[in-house]
Amino acid sequence: MTFPIISAEIEPQLNWLELICAMEQGHRLPKAEITDSFLYRRGDTLLSRAAWIDGLGALVKTATIFPDNPSQGLPSVNGGVSLYSDTDGMLQANIDFHLVTKWKTAGDSALAARHLARPESRKITLVGAGAVARSMYFAYRAIFPDAEFTIWSRRFSPAAELAGALAGATATDDLEHAVAQADIICTATMSTTPVIRGDWLRPGQHLDLIGAYRADMREVDDIALRRAALFVDSRDTTLDHIGEMKDPLSRGIINRNDILADYYDISSGLFSRPANDAITICKNGGGAHLDLMTSRYILSKWHEHTPQS
Repeated sequence: MTFPIISAEIEPQLNWLELICAMEQGHRLPKAEITDSFLYRRGDTLLSRAAWIDGLGALVKTATIFPDNPSQGLPSVNGGVSLYSDTDGMLQANIDFHLVTKWKTAGDSALAARHLARPESRKITLVGAGAVARSMYFAYRAIFPDAEFTIWSRRFSPAAELAGALAGATATDDLEHAVAQADIICTATMSTTPVIRGDWLRPGQHLDLIGAYRADMREVDDIALRRAALFVDSRDTTLDHIGEMKDPLSRGIINRNDILADYYDISSGLFSRPANDAITICKNGGGAHLDLMTSRYILSKWHEHTPQS
């Protein structure tokens, strides 16, 4: 039996709003079974993430992280995505790793913003100027087409370069002002210490936290967490694994009851802005179940746009 190998050539057929809807629909199905495994060789890592959703199928996403690759002109992160049938377990598709990761990561936070940011939001600050920030620009524009973007990074030149390539975007070296004037703040850094201070925040703002993915990483400080209504994409993949939640939970800065909802609470209405003047924070943990939902959407678009023999 043959199966498609889907490359990034399908990307022009993908749509952020459609992906967000696919993610919402995926969270109406039975809760995902997920697991992660890690193997290490000195500084290199082999990470495999698996998910199974009854009614949607199963997925294994394997990533290799080789930090020395850039010195050889190679990307440091590579991998593969395999999608399996829910009815017979047959391999249904191999999908480009970077394509799935890009659309899963940005779609995840776009889904949060759609439910938590004020509908009239127009000023968006991107903290970080890498590939994730670029993807978030397009994902946010699908929801807030009239938005203006401010981009900050630790070095001004990457922010200026990214802003120059994006309509309606400007770069800044004043992070405090960029945060204070924003309706939506998106952090996409690799920081191990907070870059956003809670004292900078004002009522009505929404923050999408993407960058921290290890237990030693933080992007916002304790004051921000105490001031905000807290949400996560998945309790299972964030609270005990990612520093943004694990660290303050371990020190009693916040407790588990402070996490108001995750995406499995969308259908009940709990995943929503509690008040117009609330500060909302959502931590994007990006579990394998979201890779599965994204891959299933990509496969559907491949079938829609590929002639069938």
